[in-house]
Amino acid sequence: MFGGIIAALGYFIGGLLLCVTVIGIPFGFQCFKIGAFVLRPFGLHAVSTGTSMGCLLLLLNILWICTGRLAAAISHLTFGCILCLTIIGIPFGLQHFKLIEVSLVPSGKQIIQK
Repeated sequence: MFGGIIAALGYFIGGLLLCVTVIGIPFGFQCFKIGAFVLRPFGLHAVSTGTSMGCLLLLLNILWICTGRLAAAISHLTFGCILCLTIIGIPFGLQHFKLIEVSLVPSGKQIIQK
């Protein structure tokens, strides 16, 4: 209804497809993490873990963006803009704007309770 189920389904299907290969398993787990976050965005926040894996996380995030995840961020931006056109849709639109960061650079992020 507000784009969350469609986005979560896309992340879960993408995660299953990525987990078919050994190389794609870390990216598949990220898809599952984002898909669960999309289904329940209220009350959850993505924060940096603060790990010291700087270059590896940067490489994983660059690979993530190059595998087509830029389209997911653009879809969250589109849903957010459309939903913010109405007063009732503003809270849902703001949640889509929050999901843009996680959909672009998920490595090194942890989903926590508010």
